Amino acid sequence: MRIRRKDVTKMTLIRVVSSVLLLVLMQSGALCARRFRGGRNPQPRRSPPPPTYRADRGDTTESFPLDFTAVEENMDNFMTQVKNLAQSLYPCSAQKLDYDMRLNFLENTSVTCNDGSPAGYYLKESRGSRRWLIFLEGGWYCFNKENCDSRYETMRRLMSSSKWPQTKTGTGILSPLPEENPHWWNANMVFVPYCSSDVWSGATAKTDQSGYAFMGSLIIQEVVKDLLKKGLENAKVLLLAGSSAGGTGVLLNVDRVAEMLEGLGHTAIQVRGLSDSGWFLDNKQYHCTDCVDTASCAPTETIKRGIKYWGGMVPERCKQAHEGEEWNCFFGYRVFPSIKSPVFVVQWLFDEAQLTVDNIQLTGQPVQEGQWRYIQNLGTELRNTLKDVPAMFAPACLSHEVITRNYWIDVQVKGTSLPRALHCWDRSLHDNRNNKAPPKGCPVHLIDSCPWPHCNPTCPTIRDQFTGQEMNVIQFLMHMGFDVQKMAQQQGMDPSKLLGMLSSGS
Repeated sequence: MRIRRKDVTKMTLIRVVSSVLLLVLMQSGALCARRFRGGRNPQPRRSPPPPTYRADRGDTTESFPLDFTAVEENMDNFMTQVKNLAQSLYPCSAQKLDYDMRLNFLENTSVTCNDGSPAGYYLKESRGSRRWLIFLEGGWYCFNKENCDSRYETMRRLMSSSKWPQTKTGTGILSPLPEENPHWWNANMVFVPYCSSDVWSGATAKTDQSGYAFMGSLIIQEVVKDLLKKGLENAKVLLLAGSSAGGTGVLLNVDRVAEMLEGLGHTAIQVRGLSDSGWFLDNKQYHCTDCVDTASCAPTETIKRGIKYWGGMVPERCKQAHEGEEWNCFFGYRVFPSIKSPVFVVQWLFDEAQLTVDNIQLTGQPVQEGQWRYIQNLGTELRNTLKDVPAMFAPACLSHEVITRNYWIDVQVKGTSLPRALHCWDRSLHDNRNNKAPPKGCPVHLIDSCPWPHCNPTCPTIRDQFTGQEMNVIQFLMHMGFDVQKMAQQQGMDPSKLLGMLSSGS
């Protein structure tokens, strides 16, 4: 069969135009990122690698669909389309691009927030992408009628959808800007507001006795069902992510989502989990207090009470392993061995929420020696529980939550940023499915070895709670009651050398 010169010209032009459009898309993303990106910048900016589009990237390869039917009929009309598209993408100063996710309420109106108002989700579609990211919001929980009533008065947004805004702008891993989100910027983004107060575990309708509905687990399932009709059915990868209570919710629900999709016939969708700041310990508190609310109660006690109040569900394999004591499944290191789906764990070694429930109050006063030892031991305990997790990122920082912060790209462990580690994890999973050796120089198990809070120089900025002034690592450690002379003596070194090591993060 002979190919006409005219057809060759069209095919060549299509390839050239496609390449030009791809460059325009990348340039416009970077330009817009620089213009619209705000927030903290504690460290010198490390330029992220530009998004690449190669055949060997497998799951991460994206396409940008264009209507080439115009070429067959009218080349001039097609070129007009290209020109209009390029002009609409590039001059960011001329118009603000629509980066917002839009509110959708669940089709199944029987699945609700705590107060009976409709549950829902925010969605920003990325046509042509076969990757979906569903993010579960965090925000503590309540475990009896009294503290749920108090939560409803003070934090109603976390129990009701009555005042949710119509749009929401994604940040961090939910950002559509390549500079802020170098590997997931072009995915379909879904933000699921937390309005069930049950660590995403409940499946119980509102009753007169409880006064509230607890349907966190059902909300996740209904969101996924709704999204199947909006393009999820064609997905290659579904990443279920979450922070804090949402991070724990990922551990509790990722297998259930995978099994539900498989049961509905969507066996080609690869379900994965990303748990941020949801890996809590059931350790002994620094000092015990009366169990009045979530902040004062021991973690085990609140979960024991909560799981009964919520009618909470846990993964079946974990339930079988802890029969009669299902509360164990809310703690990462106990539930993780039973999870079948791939999960990447992100956890600060000195998590502020963990310290709060352990009754370590960093209120601006120097900590006592016993508190300082407790804080250091917490980092050691967390390291021990994470050592057998294949894919994880654990900086030695005092903080809470990270993947939706616009500075998430700045934090590094052993020279690797979190977005880079997640990209390496994506590639390793793809290579495993294709019986390839894992990529070299692409680590996925990253944990700091230095022993005290903020010994990693890329940690988020700390501010004095009273003055608002930024503190460097030495000021922070001294503020915490860190004795440089004593520590130097214990390490057998000169105090000035220790201070130099602290300054450099050694």
